[in-house]
Amino acid sequence: MEATQNRNIILLTQICKRFGWLDALQGIDLQVKPGECIALLGQNGAGKTTLLKTIAALIAPTSGQVQIQGQNPRQARSAIKRQIGFAGHQTFLYGGLTAEENMRFYGRLYSLESLPERIEQVLQTVGLRHRRNDRVSTLSSGMQQRLSIARAILHAPPILLLDEPFAGLDLGFTEKLQELIAKLNANRTTILLSTHDLNLALDLCDRLVLLRNGQLQIDCAPNQLPPEQWAAYLKGTA
Repeated sequence: MEATQNRNIILLTQICKRFGWLDALQGIDLQVKPGECIALLGQNGAGKTTLLKTIAALIAPTSGQVQIQGQNPRQARSAIKRQIGFAGHQTFLYGGLTAEENMRFYGRLYSLESLPERIEQVLQTVGLRHRRNDRVSTLSSGMQQRLSIARAILHAPPILLLDEPFAGLDLGFTEKLQELIAKLNANRTTILLSTHDLNLALDLCDRLVLLRNGQLQIDCAPNQLPPEQWAAYLKGTA
């Protein structure tokens, strides 16, 4: 049991990603144990979204190695995608389909058993049962974001990646999403989320990772630095 707990569920080794002349990620080393909840912090352009998409196998690194559950996403892309739920700025939802039809589509991709019951559960979780028959294109941006989160957790993945999940949400669901993240993490879901909200990161996460100009600057427990120092790092004044 101890060996399993100490094995990294995510292992990044010297990850670099270049877009033309831009070095979005520069030599990132990151080890994540099962059940950890990690906040990625940093100013816009620091590399948070690129890092999450690299872990999710949505983009390939220019160099370096990614391992998810001990596997290389380049060699086991389909299997890796089943291990990961990703919700980001792009919802990956089909506007011409209803909320329920979108969930059914993704559920079939994952060959989920008891799919109707699971769809009912996740729509209830994100507070969209009453909009299940509405086309996604008619939903507000906040509701579409909620549905994107429902899509990400539909297959109960052991790894959940959330890119600015609280941006654009109404205040009522912001609190519910915090509760959902805490509940999933308590059930040993490994969670990495990017956020600009320092207080939220301090409350929810057991590790904070600060990126600056594509480089990993700090990786430690929240209480290893005082909140004012974290704030200074986020503002770029430290």
